[in-house]
Amino acid sequence: MARLNVNPTRMEMTNLKKQLKTASRGHKLLKDKLDELMKQFLELVRENKRLRMEAESALEEAYKSFIIARGVMSEEWMGEALMMPRQKIAVGVGTKNIMSVDVPKFQFKEEGGKGEIYPYGLAFTSGELDSATEAFSRAMEPLLLLAESEKTTQLLAQEIEKTRRRVNALENVMIPNYQETIKYISQKLEENDRANTTRLMKVKDLIAQRAIEEKRKRDEAAFQKEVG
Repeated sequence: MARLNVNPTRMEMTNLKKQLKTASRGHKLLKDKLDELMKQFLELVRENKRLRMEAESALEEAYKSFIIARGVMSEEWMGEALMMPRQKIAVGVGTKNIMSVDVPKFQFKEEGGKGEIYPYGLAFTSGELDSATEAFSRAMEPLLLLAESEKTTQLLAQEIEKTRRRVNALENVMIPNYQETIKYISQKLEENDRANTTRLMKVKDLIAQRAIEEKRKRDEAAFQKEVG
């Protein structure tokens, strides 16, 4: 803890108490935000794991079927079969807000019917190529959702780190500094009050002694006058 360099006055202490109140309120809000961000982050991590397993499973199936298809089909037939795709895929990109963090929101759109995923005639191709095409088609949506989830997780992790630094700065630096400075000013003002009280008591004693001395002189003068 470090004491702030301020004048030990009542006005400064009032201002510091206001700042301490604001900092304490901000600390509570940021702490609540950090807790909610951690909750959202952990849910996203679990969702990432599920989407990754789903996408990897679909891709593994697709690559296995594709490798078999390459083994039973010539390279020329394979190239001609995949040369002119009939189905188009579009991705809409937007944003959504999670705890004041703008994260991406992807929308997966398929232009064309389900039967149009095959860009070739079925008479001259192998069933393994059909299976690979279907598996690649199934993998597209979980891959897109995985990309969205991972980017969201990355952005939330950055916001969590930034919020944690702010919470720590308030908790370990700013609030203790305010408290230490307020305590110092309070002690200084009490010390000044005690010093003022002591001075006033001394002045009162001096006035009382002077009054007694003057009364004594008047009494002596009156006595001398009566005797003389």
